[in-house]
Amino acid sequence: MMEEDALVIQQVSAEQYQGHSTRKHFYLKLEEMLGEPVISYFTSFLYPVMIEDSDADMLEGVLQKSDLSNGFALFLSSPGGDGLAAERIINICRSYSGTGKYDVVIPSKAKSAATMICLGASRIITSKTSELGSIDPQITYIEDDKVRRFSVYNIVKSYEVLFSKAVKEKGNLQPYLQQLANYDEREIAEFRTALSLSEDIAIKALKTGMLSNLSEKDVVKRIKIFLTPEEVKTHGRPIYTQDALNCGLKVEIKDLKKEFWRIVYKLYVRLNNFVSTNNVGKCIESKNYSFRARVKREV
Repeated sequence: MMEEDALVIQQVSAEQYQGHSTRKHFYLKLEEMLGEPVISYFTSFLYPVMIEDSDADMLEGVLQKSDLSNGFALFLSSPGGDGLAAERIINICRSYSGTGKYDVVIPSKAKSAATMICLGASRIITSKTSELGSIDPQITYIEDDKVRRFSVYNIVKSYEVLFSKAVKEKGNLQPYLQQLANYDEREIAEFRTALSLSEDIAIKALKTGMLSNLSEKDVVKRIKIFLTPEEVKTHGRPIYTQDALNCGLKVEIKDLKKEFWRIVYKLYVRLNNFVSTNNVGKCIESKNYSFRARVKREV
């Protein structure tokens, strides 16, 4: 049930680029510096929107209108969303690129499912302040009108630890049975599937991209920091560029004080403001075309 004042996607509009001359100027500058087209994909950190399947359609609409014969750079900012949508976006980006590859520029944060999109790139362009994030699934509960988020990985692990203790117990099983009654085995099975799916998407993206020289087993070892909360402790904690480099990912760190990143930051500020005001929750655009998703308040 939709809560009062909740925000929902109202419409998606595609329009020829008009009235955005300032942003267009920065696209042209970045394309000159990178030697390839730049396509932005921003979802709001303010409004409760997420990466979802319809975004892939918006992105495809912009890519169809662009000359990507030499590849392109995806200018990406998002708190995350649906992993399956991220996988579809990876496929679309690779399919429309003339080289079969794409770069990602992270001006600030590309978390969760947005990190998955980065894992499918051939190169990640960042600064020392850019943030990636864990890709382990989360589940949201509403208790007493408060939103609580839990790591699926931690739920499954706690269940398995408790179950293991119960199996080894030679005395009174009742305390363990009482605690195990709080878990639904069907949910645990679904959670295990969700964890496996997230890992599978990441492995396939990397095995066909940045880490193609490694076995699946080695890929899992390299990117453990992304797959579980064991190292980062909580889903929202940033994974910085040095961590990504330590995983063997192809990361190019740009100097914050140089002209390139000044242009990146100026475009980021304008796009982030755009998806944080006037009920615009998402924006996918190039120097010539812009798709945006509006949101409205449900009464």
